[in-house]
Amino acid sequence: MKRPPVFRQQIFRPRRARRPGRPHPRLKGLSINHLLPNVLTVLALCSGLTAIRFAMQERWEPAVIAIVIAAILDALDGRIARLLNGQSKFGAELDSLSDAISFGVAPAFMMYLWGLNGAGSLGWIAAMAYAVCCALRLARFNSRLGVVDLPPWAYNYFTGVPAPAGAGLVLLPMILGFEIGPQFPGHPAVIVPWTLLIGGLMVSTLPTFSFKGAQVPAHWVVPALAGVGLLAAMMVSQPWWTLSIVGIAYMVSLPFSIAQFRKLQRAAELMRTEIGEEAPDAQETESQATEAATSEGEVRKPV
Repeated sequence: MKRPPVFRQQIFRPRRARRPGRPHPRLKGLSINHLLPNVLTVLALCSGLTAIRFAMQERWEPAVIAIVIAAILDALDGRIARLLNGQSKFGAELDSLSDAISFGVAPAFMMYLWGLNGAGSLGWIAAMAYAVCCALRLARFNSRLGVVDLPPWAYNYFTGVPAPAGAGLVLLPMILGFEIGPQFPGHPAVIVPWTLLIGGLMVSTLPTFSFKGAQVPAHWVVPALAGVGLLAAMMVSQPWWTLSIVGIAYMVSLPFSIAQFRKLQRAAELMRTEIGEEAPDAQETESQATEAATSEGEVRKPV
């Protein structure tokens, strides 16, 4: 008899082929172009929170300065993001959250501690209404991001008062109170309607100047630069009067922005009507030419 082979069974099994593993998700690093605008946005948020801290200590002047710094940083981050091509969805969301705190919660908190608390529950309602209107205005702005259904002439206008301008306007009685005293500007009968008015302007559909696409003519460049230098000198020497004048000038510009917007709207409608009237005339002329050519036997096939 033959003995069965001892080493018939395989001792070393062949290795199974490994399945290709899924690539591990890795966080991509951010370039300086994408990081710098977000840094400015975070600094604006910190400035708004610092304004709340100063308000709790009843240090009103540093609180207003902190809001002004937040507005300057908010104006810079978007423009730097566009210049460096560093726009991102994360940056847009962070900017809106920062604006809601710096220009919504912080000014409402400051105005309530400064004078609205003298009106009792009505003052608290006015402060909450302003903060809610600011949040609604920012939510509406975010919902319109990427929408390009506006006509070309309407891109130089905001819908309603923007959040930084609203913060400056709602603090205008406090700023005036630094110079003329808080008796009249800080009276509840004045600041309660004023706070509600500014909140309503923020959520309104009124067109306001954006000044983003404004172009300075060549012969006005030097006077404009001189005006900027004069404004800077006034801010250093008389900051509260200067901010008050700027705020009042912005309120005065609202009727002009509405009138200019409606003027452009009427001009666009007139142009559209003229184009619509010319199109049937052209079609009628073409049909008459076709009939004439048909009668003469010279109709050609379209190429």
